[in-house]
Amino acid sequence: MAEVSDGSLQRVRLDDAPVVRVEGQRLDQYPARHGTTLAARPGRTGGRMTHGIEQVVERGMCIGCGACSVRTSGAIPVTIGRRGVYEARLDGALSTDALRAASRVCPFSDDARNEDVLARERFADLPRDDRIGAHLEVVAGRRTSEHEIVGSSSGGLTSLLLEELLRAGLVDGVLHVGRSAGDPRFSYTVSTSPEKIERDRKSMYSATTLADVVAGIRGDGRTYAVVGVPCFIKALRLLAAELPDLDAQFGVYVGLVCGHLKSTFFAESLAWQAGVPPTELEGIDFRVKNASRYAWDYDYDAVSVDGAHHVRRSADTIDGGWGFGAFQPEACNFCDDVFAEGADVAFADAWLHKYAADWRGTNAVVIRDERVRRLLQAAAERGGVELEPLSVEDAARSQAGGFRHRRAGLSLRLADDLAAGLSVPTKRVPPDRTVVSRRRAAVLRQRRRISRLSLVAFADAREAGDFERYAGPMRRAIRRYRFLDAWSQGAKALTRHVARPVVHRARRMLRR
Repeated sequence: MAEVSDGSLQRVRLDDAPVVRVEGQRLDQYPARHGTTLAARPGRTGGRMTHGIEQVVERGMCIGCGACSVRTSGAIPVTIGRRGVYEARLDGALSTDALRAASRVCPFSDDARNEDVLARERFADLPRDDRIGAHLEVVAGRRTSEHEIVGSSSGGLTSLLLEELLRAGLVDGVLHVGRSAGDPRFSYTVSTSPEKIERDRKSMYSATTLADVVAGIRGDGRTYAVVGVPCFIKALRLLAAELPDLDAQFGVYVGLVCGHLKSTFFAESLAWQAGVPPTELEGIDFRVKNASRYAWDYDYDAVSVDGAHHVRRSADTIDGGWGFGAFQPEACNFCDDVFAEGADVAFADAWLHKYAADWRGTNAVVIRDERVRRLLQAAAERGGVELEPLSVEDAARSQAGGFRHRRAGLSLRLADDLAAGLSVPTKRVPPDRTVVSRRRAAVLRQRRRISRLSLVAFADAREAGDFERYAGPMRRAIRRYRFLDAWSQGAKALTRHVARPVVHRARRMLRR
């Protein structure tokens, strides 16, 4: 029987813990991770060792959130790396106490409390599901204004809530990702008016850091809503627990469900494929809705320095498919939080057929705070939004791909890395190579290769000014991925995969 940590235990036995069987829909049985020692894990040899911030950085697993920098008052710098991802640097003169303090707020460190512990502290009285976390209410919805919905990436409810929080005086400002003037990259910014929120809404798929913006607002006497992907929300909650002044300032935590974070290279690659090389990129809109297609089948708009707009369909690019994992940082391979379990509310795309068929987009929303529920209900009563109940099952099903990546996929990756003698963080799923079939394992491993290849090859292409140095290797890797994916699904899928190019060529010949 597994020994489950309550946040104070220092050892957890995982050798006889229940195994996650995603393909059999057993998503609800996995052990807590907090306090597990590496020596206690299957496949470990040698003495006791903890996967702390040192191992996170050494393994290239840092997500660049910046919590360690804030916790150490800037002693740990967080800078953009050669591969377009922010990284903490531990090469300075740091005391042992400073390192351990930094490690306690690192979302991928074993010194940090896990999502279960953080959620229990904040949402102890709410029902809990092992997939979506604690929940007060679960809904699906969107804005009703056609103008506002077109200008949103999904249902527009994230920006609407942020605006309502400001109007109601529940917070003085919002910390969120916004566009940088004269810079195609994105960065965290502070908005204190609904108008500023409106200008900076929509999804921004790019590496960012919280280091500067949190350091900038700390101690200013104001309260803020903080917006972030799951690992950033976790880092902010850990910071708040360590620093009482920030705890008083962070009024509402708003989580964004994320497939995975992207390197800054993602924007540059999309733009390059639309005819705008990195040196000429002024800005990008990652999600432009198209009324003739499904919600997930959107365009993007790359803006060059001369002000020209270059619109292209995301699905027609080499790396636009999220299942390939292009430009995914290594940290995302070790995330097990889909619905930002530490946030007061989590917003997702409702990727269910009944909603995805509507090009306008729909949000799935997991509400964990009464203030949030009241604001959304009031907006619905005024006619500004449409809301309908969503079951826990449907909410989880809307992010099925995310759960596959963070449950069975994570178990496999943990086992693979342990077998290779690598340090890994303790997660809420156990290392297990038998959790998926041999064929499915080949698909997951190829996806991981694509992530690594994309970062290395694009850096090379960028320096050489030759997109083909990235595109050629990626096409070959993705062809192999598609083959393995079809192979994993059986003979019929493999036959369709092999026949598809022949059918496409025949159709082109008939159109001539």
